Amino acid sequence: MDLHTWITQQVDETEAEGRAMLIDPTPILRRCEADRRILARHNVDPEASGSLMFATACHGCGTYGYCDDPNTDNLNDCPELLDLAHAHGITPDVLAGLDRPEAPEQKRRGPVDPVLAGIFARTFGLPTPPITTSDVPEALRGPRWKP
Repeated sequence: MDLHTWITQQVDETEAEGRAMLIDPTPILRRCEADRRILARHNVDPEASGSLMFATACHGCGTYGYCDDPNTDNLNDCPELLDLAHAHGITPDVLAGLDRPEAPEQKRRGPVDPVLAGIFARTFGLPTPPITTSDVPEALRGPRWKP
């Protein structure tokens, strides 16, 4: 259960208590509706779920920079949700026990072409990967061969 789910449960419980009270439940129900609106805005961005880098970012916190990087990288760090959780009585122990949304594991790619890796490295000023000659067939090795 992550922070968003925990708050949703708290809002549901508060709404149920508000409806069961003998006094006028209108203010409590209004507060629950406002909390649900905040929860609807501040959730994991469904469009960013394909991006491993931003798969856990909060959609409601907005973005910054020319690349539109998210302001909050993880939903559990969203300041709006943390304030909302505080209003519903979250404790540090409960917060520490909540699951953090995590990006899906990256799929391993096949072997990298050493020529393309070298071109990429030189283009961006990165150290070039070492070139190994151990897989050269014996028929192609000359008299001064060094493995």
